[in-house]
Amino acid sequence: MTSRPSSFAIDVPDALLVRMRRGEHAAFEQVYRWFERPVFTLALRICGEREQAADVLQDTMLKVIARIGEFRGGRADRGGAGHPDGSPFWGWLRQIAINEALMALRRRRRSDDEDANNTEETDWVDDRTPPPPAAADAACLQRALDALPANTRTVLWLYHAEGYTHDEIAALMQRTPSFSKSQLARGTRRLRELLEPTALPLREAAHG
Repeated sequence: MTSRPSSFAIDVPDALLVRMRRGEHAAFEQVYRWFERPVFTLALRICGEREQAADVLQDTMLKVIARIGEFRGGRADRGGAGHPDGSPFWGWLRQIAINEALMALRRRRRSDDEDANNTEETDWVDDRTPPPPAAADAACLQRALDALPANTRTVLWLYHAEGYTHDEIAALMQRTPSFSKSQLARGTRRLRELLEPTALPLREAAHG
């Protein structure tokens, strides 16, 4: 998993936003096609289950349709009026997707076992820490991420893939920046172990 621009960073024309505000079905279909993959991928990384990720995708898009009137601007990153919080449309949509995924994850939890395993640590890494090494293939990365606790997986994805800061992650997850840093440190170490070539036979044997 390498640092890169968010997959949500899609330039949505102002004219398309105008059509969406008018309630044009074709405009919503276009936006759905553009953002279907980013939303589903983010939801899958956070929730860890394809069925739940599909539900998050549908809930996100339905909420976008219901709330499109709340987004007043256009491409804030291109000099448009933008949303009152200064984010472009894709940032506004991504925020909805993350909120829906986190809510779905909270609803699924049945006990406090995971929280007991995710106590805050002091051996965190700073913001300059490089991401884990790239996996040999997407399936390998998916298996490694699935092996992590949900909180750890969420922090890793929001930090490395979506570019959120520890303060922003803490606000999203209703935690502290120290929690985000400790989960990043723990998750980075664990992913490095899982993605090391020498660990591959053991990992495959465990799944065999």
